[in-house]
Amino acid sequence: MARWQRDRAKERSWRRHVARWQRSGLSVRDYCAAEGLTEGNFYAWRRALLERDGEPKRRGRRPATPAFLPVRIVSDGATSTTPAPVEVVCVNGRVLRVGRDFDPQVVRQLLALLEEPVC
Repeated sequence: MARWQRDRAKERSWRRHVARWQRSGLSVRDYCAAEGLTEGNFYAWRRALLERDGEPKRRGRRPATPAFLPVRIVSDGATSTTPAPVEVVCVNGRVLRVGRDFDPQVVRQLLALLEEPVC
């Protein structure tokens, strides 16, 4: 019984971390460095939480279209005339950074490739 309770406490802790990371606007690397977490543990827990919340496993199958999460554009406060890039974090943890003047069709193709399972 104590082991199950520890696991639930650990799950709650990681759910809080994932939620804070999503609100932070930081990359996973920067968030983990600031919180003293290892990136590997963060990605493993994020994947486990998605699976526990009903995200279907995709081993051997490719989804018809990539799954998207809500997008939030965060300004760094700089007054540069160069638009900041947009960062897309895939469910599998891979990251795609594109400029604001991206071609949507090219991004769709890149996301399809990035969402493929790792061999």
